[in-house]
Amino acid sequence: MAEKKSAKRGPARGAAAKRPAATRRSSKAAPPEQRRLTLSSLSPAEGSTQSRKRVGRGPGSGLGKTSGKGHKGHKARTGGSTNPGFEGGQMPMYRRLPKRGFTNPFREEAQVVNLVDLKKVSAEEVSPETLYSAGLIGKPDSRVKLLGTGDADRAYTVRGVALSAPARAKIEAAGGKIEG
Repeated sequence: MAEKKSAKRGPARGAAAKRPAATRRSSKAAPPEQRRLTLSSLSPAEGSTQSRKRVGRGPGSGLGKTSGKGHKGHKARTGGSTNPGFEGGQMPMYRRLPKRGFTNPFREEAQVVNLVDLKKVSAEEVSPETLYSAGLIGKPDSRVKLLGTGDADRAYTVRGVALSAPARAKIEAAGGKIEG
């Protein structure tokens, strides 16, 4: 009767182990250079992983009873850590010192481009659109400032871009024009 039941349910659990060795699929059968790499055959490098530390499993483990946390106190409890500014209960440094300075909420950060990078621009005109199409800035509609690192390799016409004093001098020395 038991045989009929197992026949209806499909092969037994150990069916793969009972197959002849020639038909058994094994990743160890082929030499390492011929093994097919699949997700099921991935494993970490030998010696790169360690087994989990099992704490609180009796005195024989070396980490029984208090689980390596010492005796009672804040650090022995769950979540027992302090915030980064905690100084043992005294007034923390960030509250002892006065506030300084001001952050302008309306400040617009300019995207910076150096003269050296203008070699990537194929056109003679330098504008936010041409700099964007050359991949030198992220957004074509934001503020752009041209800085003087490097030299101007040809005469550029600069439109709609802020310039530093050295960048302005180098572009004008190369025969370029600056328009608004």
